[in-house]
Amino acid sequence: MPNPTRLPHTYRRDAPSHPPLDFPGYRSNVLRVPHRPLVLLPQRLTEITGPLLGEERVGAHDDDLTAGHADEPQGQRIIVSGRVLDGDGRPVAGTLLEVWQANAGGRYRHDGDRHPAPLDPNFTGVGRTVTDAGGRYSFTTIQPGAYPWRNHDNAWRPAHIHFSLFGTAFTQRLITQMYFPGDPLFAQDPIYNSVRDPRAREAMVARFDLGTTVPEWALGYRWDIVLRGKNPTPLEDEDDDE
Repeated sequence: MPNPTRLPHTYRRDAPSHPPLDFPGYRSNVLRVPHRPLVLLPQRLTEITGPLLGEERVGAHDDDLTAGHADEPQGQRIIVSGRVLDGDGRPVAGTLLEVWQANAGGRYRHDGDRHPAPLDPNFTGVGRTVTDAGGRYSFTTIQPGAYPWRNHDNAWRPAHIHFSLFGTAFTQRLITQMYFPGDPLFAQDPIYNSVRDPRAREAMVARFDLGTTVPEWALGYRWDIVLRGKNPTPLEDEDDDE
């Protein structure tokens, strides 16, 4: 019986809009940027057949970062939704998405975060979901705050949410960040500005969406994630500032 699984012989090259591996303005990546040419590791049967990452890894309320605590978290409640699309504009179903973020005061629930903003006992800042048949996803969360990060003089990161996307295995993980419209900190943020194409930078910024805004409860934002192709969502550093 013929094997229906087909392995690609070549891969689309990343668009030049993706940030370079070495960006001098982003000081901490100097210690981890590769100093030798990258070597392409083609996917083989092992990488595309397991372990599968799907709905069984998602709990009933994992897509609601405001739930599961003793009380309501502090801050503006928001709903972030959109679609995951491939390079040809087709929906990518069954993709495991994970998010993590700072709380409304701009602090992560992480031992390494010493920013003197208050921790919120009702907000852990992590969630996950799986895209549906149309590539759609949705998270309910809190508007994250800006925070200082000592990269340069009086450096503050714009408000953002980290997104991690998995294919069918851990070797197919992509990471990026979503920003919010009109942030005054864009101009002095080297991570945001490491994306060289201005139009590509805009692809990282969500847009306010009145259609998903819930009256008297939560503001809505829409953000589509495009994987490769001519106008991909830029993919940023996994180990950034947090």
